[in-house]
Order: sequence, then C-alpha cells, then structure tokens
Amino acid sequence: MKIYLDSIGCRLNQAEIERMAQQFRAAGHEIVGETAHADLAIVNTCTVTSAAAADSRKVIRRAKNAGIDEIIATGCWVTMEPEKAAELSNKVVLNEQKETLVPDFLNLKPETFDLEPIERMPLPGYRARTRAFIKVQDGCDNECTFCITTLARGDGHSRPLNEILTDVKSALDGGAKEIVLTGVHLGSWGQNFRHAPDFRLPLSELIKSILEQTSAPRLRLSSLEPWDLEPDLFELWCDPRMMPHLHLPLQSGSDAVLRRMRRNTTRDEFRALVAAARDVMPDLAITTDIIAGFPGETEEEFAETLEFVQEIGFAGGHIFTYSPREGTPALRMKGQLDKQTRKARNATLREVFAEMESRYREKLIGKTMSVLWESSTQASDSGWAIQGLTGNYLRIRAIASEPRWNQIDQVKLLKVEGNVILGEIV
Repeated sequence: MKIYLDSIGCRLNQAEIERMAQQFRAAGHEIVGETAHADLAIVNTCTVTSAAAADSRKVIRRAKNAGIDEIIATGCWVTMEPEKAAELSNKVVLNEQKETLVPDFLNLKPETFDLEPIERMPLPGYRARTRAFIKVQDGCDNECTFCITTLARGDGHSRPLNEILTDVKSALDGGAKEIVLTGVHLGSWGQNFRHAPDFRLPLSELIKSILEQTSAPRLRLSSLEPWDLEPDLFELWCDPRMMPHLHLPLQSGSDAVLRRMRRNTTRDEFRALVAAARDVMPDLAITTDIIAGFPGETEEEFAETLEFVQEIGFAGGHIFTYSPREGTPALRMKGQLDKQTRKARNATLREVFAEMESRYREKLIGKTMSVLWESSTQASDSGWAIQGLTGNYLRIRAIASEPRWNQIDQVKLLKVEGNVILGEIV
C-alpha cells in the first residue's frame, strides 16, 4: 500500500507523522510524497487558531479531490470537531487514539513495532527533512486562557526515557544529523509519568542522557515555556552539540495582559531568564510567540508589548492575531477587540519583528558557523545551489561543487539577502 502523510501546525504533529511513517514502513508499506500516488492519506490536523483549523480542512479536501480511496483524519481539530471531520474523511481518529492509529488500521498489536528497532527515515516529497522530530511529551497542565490545545491534547504526560533514547538512536541510524525534541509542554518532561506518578526528572536529565548515550551531532529543543527553565540549565549549552536557539513563547509584553492570559511569568522574570541565557551564549537566537489583540488589551498595554519585545531584541518570532476559540476562558472575557484592531496590531508587531530579525542577521555577517544542508538543487554543470540551517536557526544559501544534502559544513556568512544569508563553505 502507498501512503501519503500530511501535517498542519506544530512540530509535535510532525513528530507524530514521522512515527507513523516509521511503523508503516516496518509493516512493508511505502510512504509517498504526492497525493497522486497514494492509496491512503492520513492528515494530522491543528486547531490552535481558526486559520489552522481552516487549513486542516483544506488539506483533507485536497486529498479527497486527488481521488485517494481512503482518508484518515486525526489530530487536534479532529478531536475538537469530530462530526465535521467525519464529513470530510473516511475515518476519524481522536488524539487519545492516535498513538495506536497505525497498528489499529493494520490490525496488528502495538507491541509488533517494539520487537526490533525501526529506522526512522525522512519523509519523501516536500516534507523531506534532515532533522528528526522526536516526541518526548504530550498534553499540558497549564491553564492559559486563550489555549485550546490543552482541551484537544488533554493532561500532560511524559514518554519514558528509554523509549525516547530508542527513537533518537533509530533516527540517527536512519541518517538524521539533528534531533529536535518536541512536546506540547516540553519543559514539563519527567513530571507526569503515567506509570510512576511520584517519579520526577527534570528536562536537563533527558538532555544529558541523550548527549551521553547517543552520537547525535546536533540536538535542538522546540518551544519551552519560560517558567520551566532554571538558569543553570543553560550550562548544558557548553556542549557544542546543543544548538544555540531557544524558542520562548512570551505571548505579551504587558504584565497585566500576561495575568489575564494566566501566563506564569512576568516581564522581570523573562528579562532575567534571557540575560542568564545570553551570559552563556552571546550569539544565542531567542525567538518567541506574541498574540496581537488579546481581549481587553488597551493601547497602553499594546505599547508595553512593543517596547518590551524591542528591549529583548528577539531574533524572530511568530505573531498571531488573537483567535476566539470555543471552550476557552478568553472567549467570555470583556473587552473583545474588533478584527480590524487585532489585524492592525499584528501588522505593527510584524514590522517590529522584521527589523529585529534583520539586525540579528546583520551582526553575524563575517562569522563562520556550522550549517546542516536541507536541500541541494543542481544550478549548473559546475555547481549546486544548497540551503540549510545554522545552529541558531538562520537559513543559509550557498553554492557547492557537489550535492551536500544532509551534510554539515563550516560556512562563512557573507551577506544578507532577504530572509536568507549568502554563505561560502570554508
């Protein structure tokens, strides 16, 4: 059977479809990169914003219009709106059943895939990656007032260390050069083991175990809530295999808005955390998420956010226009802002972040950094156009005499050109 896998939204969704691909391959099936060649499509959906939910429906319809015989819809949007999902697909799988989606579909016992390690290989097509996304945790116990993901994913729980190490080693055996640890609430790893509720391990122990027990050339962490991090955690970045990039969702630069969001941080705490990280890693890239137009956000509070993000000097970020989501406390709050105001504030934030991104790139010109190449295209008889990522998550473009996909090179950064930096392999 030929299977097409697609994912909308977060890196956790990406990690899950990589795991599904791994299991289908182990059972003798083929993963294809285009809908035209598929007998079965599985779409892992997202609902973090109304736009993400709309994208999820669009991807399912695209698979249907391609004439695929069977379509399975799963993920967060499906879990929140299963009846609507059932109208678009042959089968609906809720998040709580997703872990056994493949064995259930193939009528196999889940233990079938535990008998021998399975190589984890990049997905074909446009999702081909040199980085392997490893799911270490799911669910969340935070109660942010805007977040629907907690409802869709349920309570927080961690995967055991031995399972994670097995997945990491399988990814490395499959050729991955970079491991990306991901979860809904990654920083809570080890606090909610299902099989041992009283057993707790900090995220730092997970990182140390991977560094000590595997040969991963590069290790990257996905999104981390600021309140999960202790300053001494940053000492782990003395190991050059740790990528100097932290994504720390702030959501607002106003303490009053942060309280309404029920975010467990303040401006002062976030400022101190960033300072501690930069003491260890001066060129560290810190990126974030900001919500524009949260209910009740005054002009003064929005101005505080603009001032604070510029003070921090982020290397980039995702700007979300506040999206009312059914079932969240924020939907019932007073002071709901009109769509035009929310979009205008989004545009203002984007301009500020574009300027900060540009400044961050410019200050690194002339430096030499390691780059993992993610694509190689023959540009001429004598050269290949290659693109990849530095450890601090800058996109680099260069010309090479041979295809360098999935290879790591030292590259001198020469010039900023749009959203990429032109480089030269040393």
